[in-house]
Amino acid sequence: MFKFILLALICLSPCFLYAQIPVDTTNIYVDTTGKRDLIDVGRSLFKFKNRKYPKEQREIYFSILPISTIVPSGSSALVTSTTAGFYLGERKTTYLSSITFTPYFNLKGRFGIPIHSSIWLKNNAYNIEGDTYFLVYPQYTWGLGGGQPEGNKILVNYDYVRFYQSVLKRIKPYLYLGIGYNLDYYINVNTSNSVPLSDFTSYKYGTAQGENSVSTGATVNLLYDTRQNLFNPIPGSYVNMVYRHNAEALGSFDNAQSVYIDLRKYVSLTNGGPQKNMLAFWTYYWTTLTSGTPYLALPAIGMDPYNRSGRGIEQNRYRGNALIYFESEYRRDITRNGLFGMVVFANVNSASQQGGYHFDYLNPAGGAGLRIQFNKKSDTNICIDYGFSKGYSDLILALGEAF
Repeated sequence: MFKFILLALICLSPCFLYAQIPVDTTNIYVDTTGKRDLIDVGRSLFKFKNRKYPKEQREIYFSILPISTIVPSGSSALVTSTTAGFYLGERKTTYLSSITFTPYFNLKGRFGIPIHSSIWLKNNAYNIEGDTYFLVYPQYTWGLGGGQPEGNKILVNYDYVRFYQSVLKRIKPYLYLGIGYNLDYYINVNTSNSVPLSDFTSYKYGTAQGENSVSTGATVNLLYDTRQNLFNPIPGSYVNMVYRHNAEALGSFDNAQSVYIDLRKYVSLTNGGPQKNMLAFWTYYWTTLTSGTPYLALPAIGMDPYNRSGRGIEQNRYRGNALIYFESEYRRDITRNGLFGMVVFANVNSASQQGGYHFDYLNPAGGAGLRIQFNKKSDTNICIDYGFSKGYSDLILALGEAF
């Protein structure tokens, strides 16, 4: 337990570092002069002309990445990732709004249609967050807690619908308070062999063979955000706290409560200049507060909003009543024009052991990645990361930074 506390203090300490960050990050001007992206490369190769837009016309900055990769259930998959960035107000006073659409499918019966959105209204008066999924699994699970050997897993089949929406109002500069509605609907949960999920996990909630599970309830959201851009954050800070209370009156099968706390810090290592050279830190704590949470809705690695945690660890590998996570990343431009960059990252997580909230095992991972600037107007990168942990490795391709 001592090593866990020590590691927690080390990983959390960057969140309290003072960095050379302007007080008003909304007034930071992102200069693209001398920068180059794949759109510029395409114009040069194919002699496309640069279209001129009227000053008053709102532009939408698209990035598209058709790729073939590996999804967590195994087998090759076709993934098409599309992002759209746009401003709903003056850029000096309004953050970049973003929508990400990443449909995928493979030849083993798994496909998904996830849509994420973060909309900033004029002058950042309101922030509207959305997270909508329709997924058809099979996916492996290893039971609860750490220490489970790699071979001790079972394949679970189910369909999954997620609908999360929240509206937050600015109450002070960078500080927002709001409410939301969360729905998790697990359809026809079953295992592919004779061992039912309830027996394998020794957990009775949401594990009945062939049954559905619905968790739905209201949330209270607190947000502090000094970042300008979700795709590629500049130096700043981010704090997000979400309290959720499921209610039978809304159709939930349970009355469970949970809390999700997310902290991020971005620290520049240079005194300005065109080239990126920075450190990024991310930690979150996700915990249930009461019993009754369905098994598939328990905190699990890679199941956070945007499903970006645990690079180098198989999604869903660790699950418990509570999960704590830390990640650090070094980001640097390779070329002066920003077309190519690189990252090095390391992360560690711990899931609480079955039947309680104590943490006995640390699960580390690490890796490195290449960055290719796709759209300099929205500062969106093609991210190619290789992550690894004990007994597992994967190649992650995405649009936009992991956090």
